[in-house]
Parts: sequence; structure tokens; C-alpha cells
Amino acid sequence: MAKLPISEELIIEQFGPHSKHVPPGGWDQTDSQPDRRVKTHCCFCGQQCGIILKVKDNAIIGFDPWEAFPFNKGKLCPKGVKRYMQGSHPDRLLHPLENRRGKGYEPVSWEAAYSRVTSEIERIQSQYGKDSFAMLSGVSLSNEKSYLVGKFARVALQTANLDYNGRLCMVSAGAGNKKAFGIDRAANSWADILETDVILCAGTNVSECAPITTDYIWKARDTRGAKLIVVDPRITPIARTADLILPVRPGTDSFLFNTLLNLMIQAGDIDQAFIDAHTVGFEEVKKTVAGYTVDECEKVTGVPAQSIKTAALWWGKAKRSFLLHARGIEHHTKGVDNVLSCINMVLATGRIGKVGCGYATITGQGNGQGGREHGHKCDQLPGNRDITNPEHRQYISKVWGIDEKDLPGKGLSAQEIMNEIHAGKIRGLLSICFNPLVSLPDSGFTREALEKLEFYANIDFFMSETARYADVILPGSLHEEDEGTSTSAEGRVIRLQKSVNPPAEAKVDWEILLEIARRLGKEKYFDFKDSESMFEELRVASKGGTADYYGITYDRIEKEMGVFWPCPEIGHPGTPRLFEGGKFYYPDGKARFNVVTYKPSADAINEEYPIYLTTGRVIYHYLSGTQTRRIGFLNDQCPKPYLEIHPLLAEKYGIAEGDLVKITSRRDSVQLKARVVKTIRPDTVFVPYHWAGKQSINRLTQRALDPVSKIPEFKMSAVRIEKVVEKNL
Repeated sequence: MAKLPISEELIIEQFGPHSKHVPPGGWDQTDSQPDRRVKTHCCFCGQQCGIILKVKDNAIIGFDPWEAFPFNKGKLCPKGVKRYMQGSHPDRLLHPLENRRGKGYEPVSWEAAYSRVTSEIERIQSQYGKDSFAMLSGVSLSNEKSYLVGKFARVALQTANLDYNGRLCMVSAGAGNKKAFGIDRAANSWADILETDVILCAGTNVSECAPITTDYIWKARDTRGAKLIVVDPRITPIARTADLILPVRPGTDSFLFNTLLNLMIQAGDIDQAFIDAHTVGFEEVKKTVAGYTVDECEKVTGVPAQSIKTAALWWGKAKRSFLLHARGIEHHTKGVDNVLSCINMVLATGRIGKVGCGYATITGQGNGQGGREHGHKCDQLPGNRDITNPEHRQYISKVWGIDEKDLPGKGLSAQEIMNEIHAGKIRGLLSICFNPLVSLPDSGFTREALEKLEFYANIDFFMSETARYADVILPGSLHEEDEGTSTSAEGRVIRLQKSVNPPAEAKVDWEILLEIARRLGKEKYFDFKDSESMFEELRVASKGGTADYYGITYDRIEKEMGVFWPCPEIGHPGTPRLFEGGKFYYPDGKARFNVVTYKPSADAINEEYPIYLTTGRVIYHYLSGTQTRRIGFLNDQCPKPYLEIHPLLAEKYGIAEGDLVKITSRRDSVQLKARVVKTIRPDTVFVPYHWAGKQSINRLTQRALDPVSKIPEFKMSAVRIEKVVEKNL
């Protein structure tokens, strides 16, 4: 029989409705005098802004700006300002819970919870094999916990099937960076944005998703007169201030960038000396892009020919340029190709590894950078090592004290794990800080998969939509309830300071994992006393890898307000700007051009599904909304998702502002209120993705994956729309 989660009514009865309950004394207690102030970092996006939390009686009561921290200098977005409010929320998980089917969750002792979890792991693996039990993790975790998760899955669980929610974020960028540069990190700190002449933002809504980055862009314009080019099917807030907007049709980015490169080659606006000295593979790319003409590009991408020519001219003639991209070009079945087409343009003009000349991938999640370097990625070992490389395997096995033959091989990616759960091949699951029922595409399929699990244990601090399918829930810790390190979008390793203790019976996440490992008989491999002891082992495990943290210590991070990796020795200053002197991370020191040919999206537009659907964030929410939908102020600003639609498309379907619209893909339908705006292509609709259940747009998105990065194609789905009239309600 399929497992059923407890009902929505029981959730509300036991835990209270999201965002509306107020703790004693109210949320805003900032007038109280704190016992202490703790310098730490925001728990949300990859910018990892500095913040000072005000603490009183083991509760965070407010914040002060940390003006000395060099990245944000005290500035915060709405999420950062209100982040502290989740700590005392009545939805907080306080005790281990066991799912009594049909009766809701009941508190149990930690002894009972641990015993159930370990006995089920042992039963399932004994019956079906080690890889029949999988683990899913999240990059809201610190570097230390990310490292621990990777070691725990491979040494304690002994499963290959470990992956993380960064699979839905940065993996196309990471794969493209490694193919081109031999290393996966933003090439520059954001300081170089201030020194550039042309900034190109591709598929990145920085004003809402990485707001402090907007300040860097505007300062470059104010102080240097830098021009801003934005590539996006929507006129996002940053695009409204752009000098040039390229309103690309969803899924056609590589065609655009190939055309821009061809125009620059024809105009002689490339750096042949740099290409000859520091790269390989240019001639094949040159031959390929020669077939990408402006007229054909206009037809395919929908971008006016004159705008294409202007963009090529501005980038080609610039002395300094900086390219930023994010999920808009990466969430595709050809996301890696899109990334490589951007990098080809940067390399061809030789503007990388120099002051004011650079390239950066904007990390979306809090520790999306560090998380994929050291722990919970299915194909990767600490130090950004390759799990299929014999030398890499031998080194990490030695650090961990295991025989290399006992180290599992490459496992399945997050969506592939869910596919195998659905197919009945993976029978058990442990997850931590990952909400796949909201985050993965085709959520109806995900729900069916969760119902088929024989056993599921969930570690989290709130009851997520996915956790409702768990047999056992283990209450873990918030960002501020543990110490450790994180790595920002720039590649800056920073310190997370513990501000308060977990409430009631909740535990720090790593303590939970260590106890499960002990009960599985693997205690000798997990002799950690605190976060710093984990970091010390991480330093050794990363040594010699491309993501080398060996020269970084807690003391250094605090004294220097962060250290940029790679940092191979204690005396090394760190590396804010990669590739200086044209030195790349291949044995010959040269970057690789990669041939990219345009491919259509997996979800084809046709007469039945004639409209492009794209998805993304809003400034007031974060990822699956597990945290931000529980913060009253943020939820009040944007309580529900909506359909963004152009007036011409709205007129065609008789849709007015506020009308209820049914959106249907090849997988499912949702009904949302319309927002009629002029800031989107007339053939495209947009829906933010932070909500669950009937409001989840990921009911419509597709499970098709990029063949290299295994990222789903969130940014392009074929849909049809219709106005919902009263008789259909």
C-alpha cells in the first residue's frame, strides 16, 4: 500500500499555520538590549553577506549591520534583514517524531528514533544491497557538514547514491568551468566588477536573487561609465537600468552567444595573441560559429538584429569586460553548452585573469560553492576531486582510513535518485535540508516516488512538504545554531559563528549523523569533537585538489575576514583573482575552447502547447520557501505565486489583471492569478517557484536533464493557457 503523509489539517493542528503565529513578546524585539552581538553571515543566497546578530536569553532578537565586512559593507536585502525571525517560529521542530499513519506525528525519544533509523538502514541494505539506500543533502549546510555528509554516505552508509540540491542550481556552471578552465569557481572577486567597462548579465536576475551584486554593477556605471547588457526573456529590475536588453527566447542562449562571437571574429575584435599563448581549440570553435548569422539569430532567439550587433560591438571594442551568468542560462538540457558559449566569448577576447576583466557564475544557494567542492555531490570527492579518478580515490581513502575498494563509485544525481525510487530500485532514503517535493521538476512524479519508499528519515528544522512523507523526522539545527565555514559566490571562505543553542531536544546536524554512524559500527572513522576538527580534516582532504583549502584556518578567516581558495599553504595569501598571467588549471596551463552547437529544448513548442514557460525567484523568498514562507513580513509581501504575462498575450486569451488562469504542460496543470506586465516577451509566461501543493509550478516542469550536469530544464517548458471562468471554478 502506498504511504500517505499526514494531512494538511493535522500539520496545522500540531504545528500552527505558517507565518501567522507570533511568539510571546512579538517578533520585533529589537528594542531589547542584547546580551551579546555575534558577527556571522546570512543564511540565504551565495553572496553570504556579513551580519551581526543580536542575542538575548538564547534567542536572536534582531541584527546590526556589519559595515566592516568587505563584500556587503552592512547592506542587506529583505531576506537578510528578516532572517533572524525564523528561530523562535512555532513551526520549529523540537523533538524526534514518528509518523503514525493516519494519526499524525507523535514525539518519540532520541533512542527510539535512532534505533528505528539504523535498523531500517541495515534491513534495507541487507535485503537489497548497499545502493538501495540513498541520501539527499542541501547546500544550506556549512563546509564542515557538507564534508561530513560526503564521508558519512560513503563510509557509514557505504552507498554510491548521494547527491544534493545544488544539482538544481550550480552544476551546469561548475561543469562548464571545469571543461574550460580546469577548475570550478568564479574567476574573480566582485571587486573587479568595479573596474570594468562593459558588464554582461546573462540569465541572472541579480536585483532579486543576489541584490548586493546590483550595488557593484551600479557603482561600475557611476564611477567608470560602464555599460550594462542584460540577456533575459524578462525585463527584470536590473534590466530596467540596462543600456541594452537582449530579450532572448527561452532556451536559445547558445545561438545568441555563438552569433556574438562570430560577429567579433569578423570585426577583428578578438585577442589572437592571448588565444595563441593561453588556449587550445579556437579554430574548431571559429569554424562552428561562422554559420551563426545575425539574421538567423534574430529568427531563432527573437532578439532584434540591431541589438545583437550593438552587443557584439560593445563587448568586442571594450578594454575591460565582465560577464556574469546564473540559472537563466543553466537550467536547460543544454545548460553546460550555454555556459561554454559564454566562456568562449570571454576567452576569445582575452579578458580574464586581469584587473577589471573577468567572468563569474553567481552561486544561488548559501553554500552552493563550498558544498559542491567537498562533500555531497554524487561524482565528486573533497577538494573538487573526481570520484572516478584512481589517484583521487586513493588519496581520499587514505585520509579517511579506508581501503580504496570500499569507497563507492559514482552515484546517481538527485533527479536520477528520485527516478530510481519511483522505479522501486532505491527503497530507503535519508535527507537533510532538501525539499524535493517542491524543488524537483514534475512534482506529481516526485510525490509518487516518496509514497513508494519503504523507509524515509528526514533531518530538518521545519516540517517541509517532503518531510510529511517521512517515517522518522530528526530535528536539526538552524544556520545560527552551529559554527563552521561557508564559501561565498566569490570563492571567499568565511566563518559562521554560533549564536544560540538549538531549542528543546533539537540537535546540531552533525551530532545526529555522528550518532547514526556510531550505531552503524563506523564510529572509528568519525572521531570529530566539533566543527573545527571536521575543518582540519577537510583541509587535509582538499590538499592538492583544485579546491585546495589547506592553507586556510579558522584563525586566518577571522583575522582576514575570509580567505579566497585555492590557498595551498599556511603562508599563501589566497587567490581572489584566478588565471592571472594566463595560467589555467590544466597540465599545460591552457584554457580550452569548447565547440557548441545549438540544440532545441527537450519540451518542444507546438500548436497544443504554444507558449514558453520559464520560472525563477522573487526577492522575498528563497528556494522551496521552507524558511521564508514562515517569516511573516516576507510572506505578506508575496504570499502566493502568480502568472506574469504580456498584454498582447493576455489580450489574445481574454485575460485581464487578476484573472484566474489555468496553465497546462504535458505533465499537469495549475491555476494562478494573472499579472499583466510589459516586462516579458509576448510569447513567454513566468511563474516563481517557491510554493508547494496546488500552487507549485514544478508540477508543470519537466524531468529532462542536461547529459553532462544532470540539471533539469526548469527554465523552458511548453504550456498552454486559458482563462478560468466562473462555471469552471
